[in-house]
Amino acid sequence: MPRHAAGPRRTNSYRTYVRATRLVAALSVLLLCGAIAWDLADDGFWSRHALLTNILASLVVVAVTVAVLNAVLERRQRQRWSVLAQFALFELVRAARLVWGGLLELAGLVPDGELGDAALATGSQAVHDTPRLAAAIDAVLANDERREQLHRLITTLLAHGQEVLGRWADVMVSAGTYAEVVDRHVELYSRLYWWGSVLDESEPLEEHRSRPTLSRVSPATQTVGPVEDAWLRENLVAIAQLAESLDRGSFELAMRIVPADWWVTRLPDRPSAPADART
Repeated sequence: MPRHAAGPRRTNSYRTYVRATRLVAALSVLLLCGAIAWDLADDGFWSRHALLTNILASLVVVAVTVAVLNAVLERRQRQRWSVLAQFALFELVRAARLVWGGLLELAGLVPDGELGDAALATGSQAVHDTPRLAAAIDAVLANDERREQLHRLITTLLAHGQEVLGRWADVMVSAGTYAEVVDRHVELYSRLYWWGSVLDESEPLEEHRSRPTLSRVSPATQTVGPVEDAWLRENLVAIAQLAESLDRGSFELAMRIVPADWWVTRLPDRPSAPADART
């Protein structure tokens, strides 16, 4: 029987843990209502089966208690430093945007015109246009100069990502949903490291040639053997799309943590205009 590698356990949504807690509470309430209805339909059933009654009652109490405590503790943990969490998420968003924006710019797919929401949306569409992005990445890999630019870009992005993660990881992992967000961003920079190491081995930068030769052996080639450009291209496309997805998802979560309206309430009240100024 073939063995399947166990990957990280992740939810489909950053708020799945909320639904899970509510599901436990809902099932407990349904069980309680079912027990009451059963007792009305069959008077004396629960009194005749005291052991079963005690077991089910204990299970309901434990399930409800765990669900309530989990919800309360998780909520307090998130709200205790929500502004700090939002700031950390914005930094992760900016770092992810550097990844997919940098790859898009190197591929020559950055939209023309002024920066803004429209340009960002157009860039997102370009990232998810897989055939177009793959063709542009192929053109980069086929040119020696642009290939070196790609190598330097990956090195820069990886260093920046490591700095951001090192600054905020210890803080973010204290709450369940934020820990999963960080894990997804770690995956992004793990992929960058993986494929950056392929270029370090086959095409070391001039400033890296002084490193010990064996230290440049890539984990990728050590694991799967020589890496072809087609595979590298597919992974670069996947990295850009993952970075754009993390950019969007982390930004949405950050705006749910502390809404923009709250920041407006922190502004000082505007002084009223003098009467003569209004006339």
